[in-house]
Amino acid sequence: MENWQRGGFGLYVHWPFCAAKCPYCDFNSHVVAAVDQDRWRKALLRDLAHWAERTPGRILTSIFFGGGTPSLMPPETVGAIIEAARGHWTPANDLEVTLEANPTSVEAARFSDFTGAGVNRFSVGLQALNDVDLRRLGRLHSASEGRRAFEIAKSATDRVSFDLIYARQDQTAAMWEAELTEALTFAGEHLSLYQLTIEDGTAFGARHAAGGLRGLPDEDMSADMYEVTQGLCEAAGLHRYETSNHAAEGAASRHNLIYWAGGDWLGIGPGAHGRLAINGSRHATVAARMPGDWVQKVEQNGAGVVSDEILQTSDIFEEYILMSLRTRRGADLSHIAALGAHLDQQAVDDLIDQGLLMSHDGYLATTDRGAMLVNPILRQIIPG
Repeated sequence: MENWQRGGFGLYVHWPFCAAKCPYCDFNSHVVAAVDQDRWRKALLRDLAHWAERTPGRILTSIFFGGGTPSLMPPETVGAIIEAARGHWTPANDLEVTLEANPTSVEAARFSDFTGAGVNRFSVGLQALNDVDLRRLGRLHSASEGRRAFEIAKSATDRVSFDLIYARQDQTAAMWEAELTEALTFAGEHLSLYQLTIEDGTAFGARHAAGGLRGLPDEDMSADMYEVTQGLCEAAGLHRYETSNHAAEGAASRHNLIYWAGGDWLGIGPGAHGRLAINGSRHATVAARMPGDWVQKVEQNGAGVVSDEILQTSDIFEEYILMSLRTRRGADLSHIAALGAHLDQQAVDDLIDQGLLMSHDGYLATTDRGAMLVNPILRQIIPG
């Protein structure tokens, strides 16, 4: 059975433009003076049509507009892409269409226009609930503006998530507990809660390397914050279904589940990645990263792709384990066997004995304690 049949098929659309570059962000995002909206709409639709010809007969289960800041897209462009996608493939009856949004007043005013265009789920980047930390994170909204925007999103659709970043400068476990407790008083069905990581190539990375960015929590404090996160979210009925994602029963992001279950997704837009089963092989696709390069490639060649690699079984296996072990459900052992791959069984048994892994219903998963140690676990169970 091909991967797209077992894990779903989704469309990821990357909008690379932002009003400002956040200092912690290592995503493919760019600040520009102006965007030729007509040109970009045509390019996205043309890139989409190119890949639709190579992936006929699919049932489309999700569309995800990410970035960058896709809430800066014209709703007409969002609607045109959704309409085209529904025409290229057969949309699932419960097609999930998510758009990432920043909670500035300008973008919040567009939420009803986005739902009118076909969006039925928002992911709102609150990031923090106090103005001091929002300024430190380079965010353009205030805490009160963020709360208002989230309420506007909830009035536009009943499927709304928001993001928070913890393990910030000068933040203690008690401070995070108070902030998350407040967040849970107004949270909806889904929360994404990320530990702040300092990435090379970001403003925070350069500042940290120069000896700045003082007051970051140490490893023990970060672990305490992770445990606080799990306890409070479980008590609120928002269960961890992936390392950084919590949801009420049945409210997990269907698009992200495609990634973690080894399904297929098409990525269009600058820097977008895809995984596609085509003619019995699994392809890893990458689009040109820089916006100007990407749009020129689409106009000249019909597609913005710069790499289209057929993955070997070992690559598919390792990628699947890397992604699936981040989820609470874990890795499907029958899928691993169908790939003709195997885990280091002795290492698996040892980690089960240590209380870091568990086996259930044909799946191998981390325990709550093991979820904090996914990377070291992977190094042990993937044969060398």
